[in-house]
Amino acid sequence: MFSLPILGSSILQSINGSINAIWIGRLIGSDGLAATLNANGILFFLLSIGFGLGMAGMILIGQGLGAGDVSQVKRTVGTTLVFFTALSFVMALGGFLAAPQMLSAMRTPSEVMSLASAYLRVIFLALPAIYLYTFVMMALRGSGDSRTPFIFLAISAALDVGLNPIMILGLGPIPALGISGSALATLLSQWIGLAALLIWLYRKHHFLRLTRDELRYLKLDGEILRALVAKGMPMALQMIVMSSSMLAMSSLVNRHGATTAAAYSACFQLWSYIQMPAMAVGNAASSMAAQNVGAGRWDRVSRIAQTGVLYNIVLTGMLVLVVTLIDRGAFAIFLGGDRPAIDIARHIHFIGSWSFVVFGVAFVLSSVVRATGAVVPPLIFLFIAMWLVRLPFAWALGRSLGADAIWWSFPLGSLTSMLLLLTYYQIGGWKKARMLEPHMDSAAGAQPCRSAGQWVRLPK
Repeated sequence: MFSLPILGSSILQSINGSINAIWIGRLIGSDGLAATLNANGILFFLLSIGFGLGMAGMILIGQGLGAGDVSQVKRTVGTTLVFFTALSFVMALGGFLAAPQMLSAMRTPSEVMSLASAYLRVIFLALPAIYLYTFVMMALRGSGDSRTPFIFLAISAALDVGLNPIMILGLGPIPALGISGSALATLLSQWIGLAALLIWLYRKHHFLRLTRDELRYLKLDGEILRALVAKGMPMALQMIVMSSSMLAMSSLVNRHGATTAAAYSACFQLWSYIQMPAMAVGNAASSMAAQNVGAGRWDRVSRIAQTGVLYNIVLTGMLVLVVTLIDRGAFAIFLGGDRPAIDIARHIHFIGSWSFVVFGVAFVLSSVVRATGAVVPPLIFLFIAMWLVRLPFAWALGRSLGADAIWWSFPLGSLTSMLLLLTYYQIGGWKKARMLEPHMDSAAGAQPCRSAGQWVRLPK
């Protein structure tokens, strides 16, 4: 039940991005799509940093609540808000000024440079809202509430989708802004969603809010800041390792011709949905494990890991099975009547799709061990699986196995990652890892208090 709203949030974001791409493609044309593709490459890197830092904040909040350390929770909220605000505004200003240079460094085609620059500059202005919105939603998940973030994310997604055509084409007093209008729709939806969520927090007197008497927490706490950066950046790098390896994999696929590339692209679209349950269960397991790590309930941490792995196998396995049973029709959605491409896509899916069940096991275990503060080993294991096993295998055996070397590298890489994490989970020192040094008086005199639908421990 805790995972489902997180899964729904991932689906909403994917659908939101797909619909916006349709608006841009239909109303601006293929140049508009190419422009957003180049701009979104930069945006993904920046979002990876925000995601990693936000995950670190979520774990700190979860551990603080589990230990009954309200001071840690408030210090985390205050420090992260100040840090995210300062960091995002600096990035926004720098990105707005340097957008053309960034796109040139990516070798963006000259014919779409002006469109990409206009789009990216407005997106940079939305970055502060995106970062703060991400943190507040992760803070709520760390406190045990995954439903509220889903509701407000749905509101933002609906606003983004509805505002896109209005801002692109213009309506009434609103001028036609073209591709800048699409980025402006994202900006407005993020700021409106963030403002609405903050208003809700204060009207509900949520325990995560900072009251007038707690404004002292709105300063950079050195201990919290060090934990955010030291623990958050490895988690951000995990996303970068995954995305960069997929880019490298795409370059290998392109060597086998346009038909194979189209088939792989169709698989990739479906696989992005197949892996969502594992990522949702993993994020939920991380939040739940963090609270129980703080409470010292290691028996629950083990049960969370076992249950998370089981649910991943069931949910991801069911999705793989369903897509396999209807694979021809599913791939026809993306490939139309191109029978050779559909046949290749079915072959790719048959070899590679089941690896996502194995990937899910690794992701859940990685999420649980990260909840203690052990963030570097999962990063190392992922790098080994992606860059030292999967890509070399696909490249080295390409001459003898052809494109099949690429498809077989998926289960090989996932199996490597899972075996490394299983070994580390069983015999590694992840239980000794810490986000912060423990305070002797943090849980003294704690008592339970009902707040926001969850049991948390507050000091007397």
